Amino acid sequence: MGTKYNVLYNGNIALERGKDGVNNEFTENFWQMLPVERMNVSEDIFLPGQTKNADFDRAEEKAIKAIQVHGMNIDGKEKNPQIDEAYLLLGQARYFDQRFVPAMAAFNNILNKYPTSDKINQVKIWREKTNMRLDNNQGAIDKLKRLLREEEIEGQDLADAAAALAQAYINTKSKDSAIAQLAIAAENTTVKREKARYHFIKGQLYNEFGKKDSANIEFDAIIDMHRQIPRSFYINAHIEKSNNFDVLNGDQIEFEEYLTDLEENRENRPFLDKIYYRIAEYHRSNASDSLSEVYYNKSLRKTTSDKYLRSLSYETLGNMYFDRNIYKTAGAYYDSTMTAMVANTKPYRIIKRKRENLDDVIYYEGIAQTNDSILRMVKLPESEQLAIYTKYTDELRIKAIEDQKQQEEALKKQQSQTTPATQSLQNSQGNLKSKLTPPGMSRQIQTGNSANGASSFYFYNATTVAYGKNEFLKLWGDRKLQDNWRHSSQRADIVNTTKDDDLVASLVEDERFNPETYLASLPTNQSEIDSIATERNYAYYQLGIIYKEKFKEFQLSKNRFENLLENDPEDRLILPSKYNLYRIYIELGLNQKAEAMKNAIVLNYPDSRYAEILLNPQSELSKDENSPEAIYTKLYRQFENEAYAAVIAEAEVQIKRLEGDDFVPKFEILKASAKGRLYGFEAYKEGINYIALTYANTEEGKKAQEILKDAIPVLAKKEFVSDDDVDKFNVIFQFENNSGEDIETFITTLNEEVAKIKYFDLTTSKDLYDDNTTFVVVHGLKSIGGAKGFGELLKTGEKDKRGRLLKPKITRPYFAISSPNYAIIQRHKNLNAYLELQ
Repeated sequence: MGTKYNVLYNGNIALERGKDGVNNEFTENFWQMLPVERMNVSEDIFLPGQTKNADFDRAEEKAIKAIQVHGMNIDGKEKNPQIDEAYLLLGQARYFDQRFVPAMAAFNNILNKYPTSDKINQVKIWREKTNMRLDNNQGAIDKLKRLLREEEIEGQDLADAAAALAQAYINTKSKDSAIAQLAIAAENTTVKREKARYHFIKGQLYNEFGKKDSANIEFDAIIDMHRQIPRSFYINAHIEKSNNFDVLNGDQIEFEEYLTDLEENRENRPFLDKIYYRIAEYHRSNASDSLSEVYYNKSLRKTTSDKYLRSLSYETLGNMYFDRNIYKTAGAYYDSTMTAMVANTKPYRIIKRKRENLDDVIYYEGIAQTNDSILRMVKLPESEQLAIYTKYTDELRIKAIEDQKQQEEALKKQQSQTTPATQSLQNSQGNLKSKLTPPGMSRQIQTGNSANGASSFYFYNATTVAYGKNEFLKLWGDRKLQDNWRHSSQRADIVNTTKDDDLVASLVEDERFNPETYLASLPTNQSEIDSIATERNYAYYQLGIIYKEKFKEFQLSKNRFENLLENDPEDRLILPSKYNLYRIYIELGLNQKAEAMKNAIVLNYPDSRYAEILLNPQSELSKDENSPEAIYTKLYRQFENEAYAAVIAEAEVQIKRLEGDDFVPKFEILKASAKGRLYGFEAYKEGINYIALTYANTEEGKKAQEILKDAIPVLAKKEFVSDDDVDKFNVIFQFENNSGEDIETFITTLNEEVAKIKYFDLTTSKDLYDDNTTFVVVHGLKSIGGAKGFGELLKTGEKDKRGRLLKPKITRPYFAISSPNYAIIQRHKNLNAYLELQ
């Protein structure tokens, strides 16, 4: 009795309290398949003795106390009938505390020691639930099926067993089998919340199978339970049912009334975010974009904790603005989408990549629109230009006047408003104030504090003071501070204008409202106009490429390329634009236009790479020797072999040949690197800067910008470092490239001599310094003295067996240098400066 009504009673209370805590922490995600059991499994790791929940820890302590203190094992038999209950409590506490292996041990202990327990069926169900948590789903299925087949289970136990089996089927992707078990669980459970959950999961499964009518029956079963279940299940059942509405064949008027009833029901206010989103989706499916946008924004204003819903609304709005070519607004919505998503997930990366691509679109669309506007205006006669700007400035002035009026009215309203507390105080002290206030003193003065705690005294408010000064000037003019200032003799300088006249006068001088300001800003020099047109054409080309390659928006890409060709672009843009248009026509099924474009390319550019591709498509597919990829690979091998002059020359040829091609920036990078190796830091910096400016929105251009920001300042340093701070040194032999000397023979001899040195790990290399000079380098020496000593050793030669000094094999002059300083002279080509310091 003490075990049942004291220890286990308190333990079960703690368990229920802990389960309530688990339920409260778990947030239902109706966007995904609901789990059969409401519990969020955490991957946090806890050390022995630690627990996730103090209530489960207390329940476990009570269960252990019951077993250890109240157990009555006599002659191998347990005489206390409550001990099996204690073990069940122990297993459940560990299960909900997510310590599944110890929980399994507790359940197995009951099965082994208490096979006749009245709780044996519950224990078997809990054991298989634990098995599922340990990813042993098939074992759980086999044992639960055997339990249901061999035992007569009914009521809540049957519901629990069927629900557990359904979850195991879902885990093993046997979802059709899960439906039958969920039906049994829903029919037998006595817990309304569980019944709603089982019906909802069945509806989700039917929707996966495309059986919308069956799904709606399940959702209707939830809706019929109304206030007996959590409101979230009721609302989401309505939402899921509405998602199954047949837009083409259904009664749209009735459906709109259905959605309106959901929206207007006061009990549904906490769920208006989802309801508004569903209404927005309905209007969008009916092509009512303006209405759908209103409801998406209403959903966003109501959304609280549902980040996924917020991300859906932001992303949809971004897509809508993107489709309308309003890219800046679309980009802002995509930014907001990412704030509501989990970072580094696949959906997040997709939106991020789309947003980054949109940067280029926003940039080039801005250039195209601005420059188009300027060029259209420049072509008009001056009289039409003046008329357009006059109309624009008049509208601007009227708007400014209206804005200023509204500001003054707002100030006047603010001045006239008094708080209820202040008004009450004024009324109660009215007689006293009328006696104490001297004649002429402003009645604006108020007593006490405003409702927000700030003083309402007139002269403490800078806004009302400024307004008062302005009103005084309009009424009385600029009067001197003197006696009798209100006499008519002092009225000579009164400003006799209306408020509107004053506003107009104050705005006349503003250059914004002068059409001549805009006329003067138009370019008149032909070179400026040509430059604007060139920039606009390049923007059109880039937009065509971006829409085609990154967004697969072939219609938008087609429009940009066609507009470009109509505007007399540079020669370098014509051929690639035509080739891209040919590809787009093929994608859009415009075969006649594609054939005409192909013939134009082949006829007018017969020697071009594009003509070769069109005439022999297999050459492009096989990446033959004339493809950009093959040429670049060959050129890079030459770069690795230090044939820098040849790389620079060939890269320039390919850049001209492939004008407009995506591969051009790669050749530019290779050329800049080769120039840097051959001519030094300044040449490299100049090349990288050119790439960063010319190809700013390509991958290579962005990489060049990073190099300019991070690497160039470091590489720019050319002060030599002290030899005392370095532990790597080289010996350098210098050769003139055109002297006719056999460098390879020298290297062979040097390698033979280096191989004789056993106490250093020495290596040699041949490094190009510039057009005229090549270095043969010995690496691996540890000090400047050791490097110089090694050079002298080579010049001294060896002795024969008799001790006679043999003629040295290497007598060439050398100089020693540390590895960091060698990198500096290679980078900045300042060898002479280094030698002067030695």
